[in-house]
Amino acid sequence: MSIESWTLFGAMVLGLVHLSAASFAFKAQVGNAYTVGARDQDLRPTGLAGRMDRAQRNFLETFAIFAAAVLMLETLERQGGWLSVWGAAIYLGGRIVYLPLYALGLPWLRTFSWNAATTGLVMVMAAIILQTGI
Repeated sequence: MSIESWTLFGAMVLGLVHLSAASFAFKAQVGNAYTVGARDQDLRPTGLAGRMDRAQRNFLETFAIFAAAVLMLETLERQGGWLSVWGAAIYLGGRIVYLPLYALGLPWLRTFSWNAATTGLVMVMAAIILQTGI
């Protein structure tokens, strides 16, 4: 399995971490009775739970693009170049540190990690073009 595929797998695991963090933070905020019930009352996450919810939504905004880019590289058999390998690693690394930075409410560092992850994503996408000779 390529490094890019391994980073995609890591991003999948990270997606479950995001989902769990948001879920458990919300449960801590509203209590077990609400989270296992019908949720007829429309409670919104606030504080840490709100940050975890927003972090999860932010992750999902880029994950599908990252997955598509890695799968394109694999399909075209163009994985393994320095641009795609480093881009995938930077994307995953930036996304990994994004979650705790958002949880802690550190806006500038959080933004830097988002920028790094997005740069990595752009590198993977650029590799599709550059490594295929299009």
